Amino acid sequence: MNTSVTLQAVATPASPALVLRPWRMEDVPALVEVYRDPVLRRWTSHVPEGDADGARWVRAQERGWAAGDRFSFAVLEAPPGASAALAGNVVLKHIASGKPAAEVGYWTAPHVRGRGVAPRALEALTAWAFNSFAADGLERLELLHQVDNPASCRVAQKSGYGFDSVLPAMPPSFPVDGHLHIRRANV
Repeated sequence: MNTSVTLQAVATPASPALVLRPWRMEDVPALVEVYRDPVLRRWTSHVPEGDADGARWVRAQERGWAAGDRFSFAVLEAPPGASAALAGNVVLKHIASGKPAAEVGYWTAPHVRGRGVAPRALEALTAWAFNSFAADGLERLELLHQVDNPASCRVAQKSGYGFDSVLPAMPPSFPVDGHLHIRRANV
């Protein structure tokens, strides 16, 4: 897959336009800074503690692109006349030719929460995923989150991912029950 893919989401009255592009080493300092947020740390499994961890995380994202099974995008706010700032991450994972389902995930930086960044970024990723992989058999995208994360539930609903089922906890990786949301290609 071409790692020069760039996606965009238009500006809203509350938020500037978004640019989604593959992660780069130059993103490491901003990545590490964003991960200082205790809310983000609560919901994610890997926390880059410093530049070395951040660089390993970015290299892992690059390997996913090279393997063609994980496509992680840095989400940047692009205000007119200003430098783009890290706003979050969206990812398409577990994608394989002939496999009808893949998974999406996302997180946002604390300074952009509540401004519609996650749903807009997720919508851009969703459209790209179905446009890029429908011919390979992709029919649905799955979004999973813990039941005690109502913000992720709202993002799923705003993005057209309908609630499907409650998934049982699977400690230690998934210590509490989860929600499965699904979006089909024809929606």
